[in-house]
Amino acid sequence: MIAWLKSIHILALIVWCAGLLVLPGLFAQRSRLEARPAVELNRFTRTLFIAVTSPAAFITVVAGTILLFLREAFTNWMMLKLLAVGLLVILHMRAGYLILNVFEPEGHYAPWRSWVMTVATLAMIGVILLLILTKPPIELAALPQWMREPGGLQSFVDTIRPTP
Repeated sequence: MIAWLKSIHILALIVWCAGLLVLPGLFAQRSRLEARPAVELNRFTRTLFIAVTSPAAFITVVAGTILLFLREAFTNWMMLKLLAVGLLVILHMRAGYLILNVFEPEGHYAPWRSWVMTVATLAMIGVILLLILTKPPIELAALPQWMREPGGLQSFVDTIRPTP
């Protein structure tokens, strides 16, 4: 069962990341098109995002969460991987926001933004792969004490908050 779930997780991750890598190029094409072709590009981009990329993201996250609990992989490197996946989710949400704005009648998307989004997505994919493949031992001793104990953030905030 775990092997099947892991296969589903990996396949959905590939589709999700591929969608996130294609979207900036589609956004950049918007500025070169007039009204009618932009409607067709808008339809294609929305379909890609809503029918392919977003379901793949959902399946990736759900399968990964189930695997996390089945394998009891509560390690430091896994928590960093979850942070990187969270950043990938933010890039996904940004793409959804851009779909709503880029295809407005006066919408445009500068080509340099396409490169920035592609590099950011590739960086997150690279970090995730690096963490998964190397599973580096991460020591928390270098972190301040408040970051290593439950409720530590609250105690840290209490120490820096000015008293009335």
